[in-house]
Amino acid sequence: MKKIILNTCLVFLFFIIQCSLFHIFSANGVYPNVLIILVATCGFMQGEKSGILVGFFCGLLMDIFFFEIVGFYALLYMYIGYANGLFRNVFYPDDIKLPLIMITLSDLVYSFVVYILMFLLRNRLHLDHYFLHVMLPELAYTLLISILLYPFLLLMIHLSNKISAKFSREQDE
Repeated sequence: MKKIILNTCLVFLFFIIQCSLFHIFSANGVYPNVLIILVATCGFMQGEKSGILVGFFCGLLMDIFFFEIVGFYALLYMYIGYANGLFRNVFYPDDIKLPLIMITLSDLVYSFVVYILMFLLRNRLHLDHYFLHVMLPELAYTLLISILLYPFLLLMIHLSNKISAKFSREQDE
């Protein structure tokens, strides 16, 4: 229960941060995708189920507030959360390489899927321009922010797991 409350608070916090704070600090209209950071982190730290749920609700918030097609981003973020959750067994909290690799791959997959379904199918075939001017700057910006946010997420999820374990021990007694 505590994990659900924490994840819900994190989803709303990161959504507000992405929609308000980082739009102010955008560079040439490009801003970091902190929701990808959250979804990937929850996935590989807490497993597939948590990655799916956090991804779904992050995407649903994006769909409701910014896009005409409800469900597109919910499904995309949900798949990204699930894919990251598959790497839970190889995750070690002290090693930042796996989180950075997974966030990088998640952001690239996200950007390519958005390009294919939102631009390519509407006959906008400028992949080189999109890759150089949107995907790479967003990826770099997201990685920079993920280096700063990762310790915070690690601490929050660790505390949540500790509280959940303590609560379940008290229930067993």
